[in-house]
Amino acid sequence: MRLRRGIAIAGVAGGVAVTTMLVGLVTNAVSDQSRWPGWLGWLQEHAWFSFVLLGVVMAVGSALLAMLSDTQAPTPSADPPPRPGNEAEPPGAALVLRSLPRDTAAFTDRTAELASLMRSVQVWQESGEALPVHVVDGMPGVGKTTFAVHAGHVLSERFPDGQLFVNLNGHTPGQSPVQATEALASLLAATGVPTQQIPMGDDVGAVTQARAAMWRSRLADKKALLILDNAASYRQLEPLLPGGGGCLVLVTSRKRLAANEEVVLPVEALLPDHAIDLFVRLSGRPTDSLDRSVVGALVRMCGYLPLGVSLLAAKLRHHPSWSAEDLRERLVAARDRLGELRAGERAVTATFDLSYRDLPQERQRFFRILGHYPGTDLDAYAGAALGSVSVAEARRHLDALYDDHLIDEQPGGRYQLHDLLRDYAHGLATGERVSMDDVQSITRICTYYLAALSDANRHIVRTEAVAPSVPDDALREETPPMESRAAALGWLEHERPNILACIRRANSLDLHGLVIRLAAAMAPYLRQAGPWDQAVGLHRTAADAARRTGDRQALAGALAELGVVRRFMADYSEAAETLNEAVAEYEAVGDRQGKAAALNQAGIVWYLTADTEAATRAQTEALALYRAVGDRFGQANALADLGMVRRQTSQFDASVEAQTEALSIYRELNDRYGEANSLRDLGVVHCLMGEYELAARRHREALDMYRELDDRVHQAYALNELGLVRRLTGDLDRARQDHTQALEHYTELGDRFGRANSVRHLGVLERLSGNQAEAGRLLEEALSTYRDLGSRGGEAAALSELGVVRGLVRDHDGAVEAFQHSLEILHGLGDRCGEAEVRNHWGMLLRAYDDPSAGRGHFEQALHLARAIRCPLEEARALEGIGRCDWAIAGHAEAEPSLREASTVYRRLGVTDKADEIEQLLASQAR
Repeated sequence: MRLRRGIAIAGVAGGVAVTTMLVGLVTNAVSDQSRWPGWLGWLQEHAWFSFVLLGVVMAVGSALLAMLSDTQAPTPSADPPPRPGNEAEPPGAALVLRSLPRDTAAFTDRTAELASLMRSVQVWQESGEALPVHVVDGMPGVGKTTFAVHAGHVLSERFPDGQLFVNLNGHTPGQSPVQATEALASLLAATGVPTQQIPMGDDVGAVTQARAAMWRSRLADKKALLILDNAASYRQLEPLLPGGGGCLVLVTSRKRLAANEEVVLPVEALLPDHAIDLFVRLSGRPTDSLDRSVVGALVRMCGYLPLGVSLLAAKLRHHPSWSAEDLRERLVAARDRLGELRAGERAVTATFDLSYRDLPQERQRFFRILGHYPGTDLDAYAGAALGSVSVAEARRHLDALYDDHLIDEQPGGRYQLHDLLRDYAHGLATGERVSMDDVQSITRICTYYLAALSDANRHIVRTEAVAPSVPDDALREETPPMESRAAALGWLEHERPNILACIRRANSLDLHGLVIRLAAAMAPYLRQAGPWDQAVGLHRTAADAARRTGDRQALAGALAELGVVRRFMADYSEAAETLNEAVAEYEAVGDRQGKAAALNQAGIVWYLTADTEAATRAQTEALALYRAVGDRFGQANALADLGMVRRQTSQFDASVEAQTEALSIYRELNDRYGEANSLRDLGVVHCLMGEYELAARRHREALDMYRELDDRVHQAYALNELGLVRRLTGDLDRARQDHTQALEHYTELGDRFGRANSVRHLGVLERLSGNQAEAGRLLEEALSTYRDLGSRGGEAAALSELGVVRGLVRDHDGAVEAFQHSLEILHGLGDRCGEAEVRNHWGMLLRAYDDPSAGRGHFEQALHLARAIRCPLEEARALEGIGRCDWAIAGHAEAEPSLREASTVYRRLGVTDKADEIEQLLASQAR
């Protein structure tokens, strides 16, 4: 291929040279200029021959260029190129997933089993039918997981959309089987679903069904491979099965699982020759130096199980002075000691015992302590805490145990015990001082996690916020370096299941103080990362622990965190109830700062449910308490939230005053997050006051800060508010872009309230664009969500806009009903600006239905409300409505004053299209 291409290029280059020369010859021949030398002169004299030769050279050159083009053109693919993204999936979704453990070098011949699996997959794929579940079963230690992982790597090309691995802990000593709802949360997160978007709730059955539905949707039309390792039952794994027929599910289990569609792949002990070959390969000894009959006896005594064979081979490799016969004698002695075990376990456990007894005493102790660890995997720092040794020494122990095949190495410098080895280590540990050792080990690892969480929270907790305290002994623990927010979040994401497992174990040992402290230390991370239902369970456990010990201070803290998470989950009634209980507990122990924080959170709940009287009372009391204790950060929070309540009740000047003071404190504390929040809410107030240019500037400043902080939730809120300003000033295209981007963020993050706001704004844009059917659909969707969440303010806003749409499609009764219901809610909220807007909408409806007198009454009420609260946009709309009604009733002269005043206000606001429209109307009458 390269030779042909080179020849073609050379030919083209030569042709170009010849063509250039011939052109010169022909030109000279025609113009009778200077003579060319030698044979070229003959060509110059025979000009017609030069013309012919020129044509031939150009034809050949064209052919060569075509050949070159063909050789360089890529071969067309039978399949279209992959698209960079999938519009059906939410932003941030991982397109290709790889989470299989590393393929082991110790994998030995499983040709028959692998061939059987490959045939089965091929047959089902070629048939076009759905792939059935393939169950790999067999006794402990036989190599089921190793086989499944190896098969996953071999089959990866057939399943290009991802390969996922989940350990279900069905038979893991000291651990409960993973619940389907937890496994689904992990799988959804692995496929790019943000934790906040994962369905949550108290009804485990309903949550499991919702997550399973989302999981099936994620894998629809995909070709992915899913390994469900160590399953306890078919019931445990059934919700995890993808709905699409293109996915292969490999399940490993010690039990025969009952499922109609499954394909069973039994994995038996190794054949004797294969076991011997594996032993020889792993022992590192020359083949001719080992007595094959003795090796045969060794592998027979460990039941031909790969795990036992690997351990024995490693034992021989690490003892160069031993012979195979020496190893055999030691194994015989070990089997005698363990004779009370069942036959199937005795063989492999004897190999564990032999390896364990050959360890140095300090490493034996370290291995036993690992049996107390409740997590799934650990690193050298956690190992150091468990073993009460330095990190360097823990790393040496872990590396040595890995070399001895007593522990498995995982990516990222982490280690994990095989189920049987965990069981063995746990048995060694519980055979001695069970309660004391267990309590001490759990205390040490929990103390370590408290220290590490303290480091992580330095990067997560907001400036000047009170971080959870840690005991003095925790500060002496060696912890992994966390120099950035990203590093802290990465460590927390990996350690979360281990920390939660330690909390559960500590709770079972009645170590209530540790439970309370760990729950408080995990709270900042779980607030923002979730899953929130997991956080609810944690804080309830902490509250129960506090009640058992009579620690009312700790109870107050646990209840406060529980209330905050319940607010995030939009369970406002329980959030308010729990926060009220927290307020009472803080008051009982005399903690004014804690009481202020709980009141502040309760006030936010009441603001969200539009109980403005209760919200004002809570934030005012919280502000007074914060000032009394000198908590500047708390003062800023209470002022900002009080500003929002005052804005909701149309007290715009008071709202600006509160937000401006909050902004000043946030800047004093260098709290960028708080500063952005205050800027955004100031933008909202300025928009309501008709100061659109200032409002847009505040929203852009806030949006830039949120982007700097990588806070997509609040980016979405700022985008929605900026879109609203642009819509009011006539820039509908950019408004649509802002609301659409906000909607994408909310959908990705699972923020239902924010998503409803974006949907409502887009519905208004559809109405202004003349698409009333789509506008009605979007507004009905928003209304339904607001009602589900108990957001009365959102419900009123959606009803107001829905009334306009119904009027435009001639549904007079439906429009009136929507306006009436909206006014009832807004009057109860004290939202006079909202009332003025609805009155203006209602007035326009009546004027359109040829009832200008009734319409004028609504416009007059709107004008009164708007002027009372200084809401100029609704004032202008009311003036315009009055003028147009007067025009219909009494003519141009009666209407002109109101219309000219409306035009002036519109012009001052920058709403030039409306001002121009009115002035054209007046000018037409003047002509």
